[in-house]
Amino acid sequence: MAVISGTASNSGFNGQLNDRLNDRLNNRLNNRLNRRQALALAAGAVAAVPASVLAQAGFATRPVRIVVPFAAGGATDVIARILGERMAQQLGQTVVVDNKPGAAGLIGGEMVVRSAPDGLTLLLGTTSTMLTNKYLYKKTAYDPLTDLTPLSRVCMAPIALVVTADVPANNLREFMAWAQANAGKLSYGSYGIGSHGHLACAVLSDMAGAGMAHAAYRGEALMVQDMLGGRILIGMGSLLTLKPHIDAGKLRALAVTGTRRVPLLPEVPTFAEAGYRHEAMELSGWLAIAGPKGLPADLTRQWGEISNRAVASREGTARIIAAGFVPVDDDSPQRFGKAWEQEAPVWGRLLQSAGVQPG
Repeated sequence: MAVISGTASNSGFNGQLNDRLNDRLNNRLNNRLNRRQALALAAGAVAAVPASVLAQAGFATRPVRIVVPFAAGGATDVIARILGERMAQQLGQTVVVDNKPGAAGLIGGEMVVRSAPDGLTLLLGTTSTMLTNKYLYKKTAYDPLTDLTPLSRVCMAPIALVVTADVPANNLREFMAWAQANAGKLSYGSYGIGSHGHLACAVLSDMAGAGMAHAAYRGEALMVQDMLGGRILIGMGSLLTLKPHIDAGKLRALAVTGTRRVPLLPEVPTFAEAGYRHEAMELSGWLAIAGPKGLPADLTRQWGEISNRAVASREGTARIIAAGFVPVDDDSPQRFGKAWEQEAPVWGRLLQSAGVQPG
């Protein structure tokens, strides 16, 4: 269990911030980390936090645990550590990042569902673990929409459509024409059946009449490996994984999901900007925090505010952007809960249209 002081300086955040943060994040992703790691705050950092914040956060009389339903070292884990450092500074309390991978995130989610609603155990989940799993599995130990309390989205998680450098397409229109001309001959990769990349590419394939086959990988690293080896030419995945290869000229980004361009790839248009509107591409995944069912209203409100402040901090915002996400620092439990409820049937429709059957 690693302990990181919450008194980290902001001195490294200068004009070369993104390059330096990318290096740090990539190094962290490549390190072998323990499955459970802690983020501890030195008491001196509390002096910089308004007294009103600490007074409101009086519930944190013991260490707070953020459960990450994935192994240490992944993008969600990195975001959890960013949040943990900033939250610890606000609370004057240790924040422990507890990695509980397995069963597509269901193990970690169930741990939070079964925890006491005292504000001391939270889930940092993704669209898949907190929403689409509901449609991917016939039987689960809990329903995230009814057994978790929405607190706040931390960041939006757009993904990018990329092709290898030898594909004769420099923009999305050229890609669609090329895909149509090669109908029945192409495959696209994603990080799993039912993933956002799978669903978006299935829609693109239908739009182009391309009949593209889906190659489902156990994670993005294997997908990228096959793209660089020329075994597949098309893929969709996270910016954190893809950007180094885009920068190296080995992959070409054609469009990103969501309604706005992404800070890490500002020159790449959204699908809508490129002329292809569909709910599958206008949706953006997210990372968000939630608590167990029955969390009192005052704790729900406080955690929403604590999350917003953690993201809005200079270092929090910069590091989230460097990880390939879009920070969300103005969410609320009510706003998040409404979006969560509204998006659920959309994902359900997309999964059904892509022929994904619950297992």
